Amino acid sequence: MSQSRYDKVITARWIITVEEDGEILENHAIALKNGRIAAIIPADQAGALEADQRVELPNHVLMPGLINLHGHSAMTLLRGLADDKALMDWLTNHIWPAEGKHVRDDFVFDGALLAMGEMIRGGTTTINDMYFYHGAMARAGLASGMRTFVGCSILEFPTNYASNADDYISKSLAERRQFLGEELITFTLAPHAPYTVSDDTFAKVVTLAEQEDMLIHCHIHETADEVNNSVKEHHQRPLARLQQLGLLSPRLIAAHMVHLNNEEIEIAAKHGVSVAHNPSSNMKLASGIAPIPKMLQAGIAVGIGTDGAASNNKLDMLAETRLAALLAKVGTLDPTSVPAAAAIRMATLNGARALGIADKVGSIKAGKQADLIAIDLSAIETAPAFDPISHVVYAAGREQVSHVWVKGQALLEQRQLKTLDEAALKARAEDWRHRILAK
Repeated sequence: MSQSRYDKVITARWIITVEEDGEILENHAIALKNGRIAAIIPADQAGALEADQRVELPNHVLMPGLINLHGHSAMTLLRGLADDKALMDWLTNHIWPAEGKHVRDDFVFDGALLAMGEMIRGGTTTINDMYFYHGAMARAGLASGMRTFVGCSILEFPTNYASNADDYISKSLAERRQFLGEELITFTLAPHAPYTVSDDTFAKVVTLAEQEDMLIHCHIHETADEVNNSVKEHHQRPLARLQQLGLLSPRLIAAHMVHLNNEEIEIAAKHGVSVAHNPSSNMKLASGIAPIPKMLQAGIAVGIGTDGAASNNKLDMLAETRLAALLAKVGTLDPTSVPAAAAIRMATLNGARALGIADKVGSIKAGKQADLIAIDLSAIETAPAFDPISHVVYAAGREQVSHVWVKGQALLEQRQLKTLDEAALKARAEDWRHRILAK
């Protein structure tokens, strides 16, 4: 261990490393330097280290930051606008018309900042997003300090952002060029779904992803109707169609994947496809229960997402992690399915694997970047604490997240946002509420 001076030393009652399922370090400290984890040592040795700052967390769990593998951040401004609807009714009769009236650069920037404030306060350090006006999303990511994957939506039909698939692609690439070199900002290609994207466009996406070394983010097999309609229109299920088009690869993050049979799970695993599981959204829209245990057994990197606040209605990754574990148990009638440690891995390291950043984040290991969160277990709601891993998944709430760091930068300290102005976020949200109601 180097004797150089460290930027920060964080000492915690428990450290959940996620390097191995169930690994807990008690009374240990993490030394940070230049945004990275430089050392992990017993707490009684931490006092000998020279550091610019010390953070003492005597009743806390320190763990990797949560990775939200599927979201539509700007849609936070549409939270609660159209609840208790079926997916296609929700989209075609409510959400898409509202977006047509309001979505533009300032809507996306303000909505994304609001979402990021909420996510940071819930322990999320990385968001894999999908929406429009991608420069606004990237600027929000830089303003908040969150690690941000900007999904460039691609559809065949016009929106406020673009007129057709080629227009979506060209505008997305132009915006991407403005942020090349920003370490926390990564652009991805996001063809919306098999029912909104043509074969020709999917083929272009595959070629472009290879040429530009970009990930692909797409809604797939979300509902039974989607699958049935694909059989009627294309004479094959969506995943088979996408396999034929060359979309299935380690580049692909497939959101939802609720309606899969055993053969499709094997195909997805064979091609290295990752899956973003969205339990709350799938429940609220009555999409179904995804066969997550089978996917994990097949070796698929299954991460967890919140989806957008318009279909959830909160961006709470701790709640999603709990639901992921519980839904797996009730869906299989097996209480041992997706235990707490596996659920935490889904919310952290699996998400990092899906995004191709597992060498940087997703677990606590010397050399990795310091994307970390602290959860205070001193409240009566989490007493007594026999097993901190169990408590994080089954007992703790986002209101107990006390600290958040990305690359060692504090985004949250003692529940207070450090990079965003909470009062300003609330004021912008209220302003948009009035504008949306007025139309």
